[in-house]
Amino acid sequence: MGDTPLDRRAFLATGASAVVAALAGCNSQPSATTAAPQSQESPSNDSSPSDSPYTDVYEAVADSIVLIRAGSGQGTGFVYDQQHLITNAHVVGGASSVDVQYAGGSWAQGDVVGVDPHSDLAVVGVEDRPDDAAPLPLVQGQATVGQEVVVIGNPYSLDGTVTTGIVSGVNRSIPAPSGFRIPDAIQTDAAVNPGNSGGPLVSLDGEVLAVVNSGGGDNIAFGISAPLVHRVVPRLIESGEYNHPYLGASFTPVTPNIAAANELDRPDGIFVLTVTQGGPADGVLQGASDVTRVDGVRVPVGGDIVVGVDGNDIATPEDLRSYLALNTSPGETIRCRIRRNGAEQTVEIELGIRPERPTGVV
Repeated sequence: MGDTPLDRRAFLATGASAVVAALAGCNSQPSATTAAPQSQESPSNDSSPSDSPYTDVYEAVADSIVLIRAGSGQGTGFVYDQQHLITNAHVVGGASSVDVQYAGGSWAQGDVVGVDPHSDLAVVGVEDRPDDAAPLPLVQGQATVGQEVVVIGNPYSLDGTVTTGIVSGVNRSIPAPSGFRIPDAIQTDAAVNPGNSGGPLVSLDGEVLAVVNSGGGDNIAFGISAPLVHRVVPRLIESGEYNHPYLGASFTPVTPNIAAANELDRPDGIFVLTVTQGGPADGVLQGASDVTRVDGVRVPVGGDIVVGVDGNDIATPEDLRSYLALNTSPGETIRCRIRRNGAEQTVEIELGIRPERPTGVV
């Protein structure tokens, strides 16, 4: 970041002028051959910075956004409660303490009190937080596709940068630092760049929908959903770690080719590819026993088809990951509705604790 904090009033004035200029350019189409009659009056533009919902969101939450430096790296975070900040696990890395800069320019040291590489979330403890750096509320419930959102962070060391967009997708699955997948992720087209990681994806109501995780390409970025944050962060504060449920199996959606090869009457549910030896599903679920070809494509055969868990339909591996992450804990027993050898049955599996590194996808 630069040595001088960004002047927020200057930012707002400049940003508002740019928005007004851009809108004027889009709405006005000057002619190359004729001039407008002298008597024609242009409609007045009474808009002001305060008319923009994005300005309102910025003013409401910007003081709660922080810059976090850990060693030679840096990212973004935000105030979670009176003594804690949220950021990404990959932002703090292996550090035990980090430097925190608040929106007003003041610096403080923060202690890393909990890190979860499986969800890429970390909690930083702070003291003497500025009064204007208020905790940001996490939304209750799920984000909605098409919902307008704002990202505020420190990309490329540019403090307090605002980008806007919509929720482009929900129930995504993204890579975690541990090698597993983060379920229930939010996709957005708001611009996310290096330095945004750990900051909030905010609704126009000022509620945090997700913790920004990564930018995956042009108009594609992802965040860790508020429902998952609700489950993980309190445990990180309490004990410094979070134990995720673990099934110990890998899956793929049932495609028409898989359905044909396994003589299924319809392509639904998820096919069990492998079962981890010694894992919770070992001896309960059956993985693929062979592969065959359908229209020249190799497809697995002989495995179970999972079509439901605890009364919930399962259509994709993401459905299963999200259900387990948001509704279950290690030691609990789930009831899986499966199809095996043409017959449907229900089996029970006691969930384990996810290992540090993948030995099964779920």
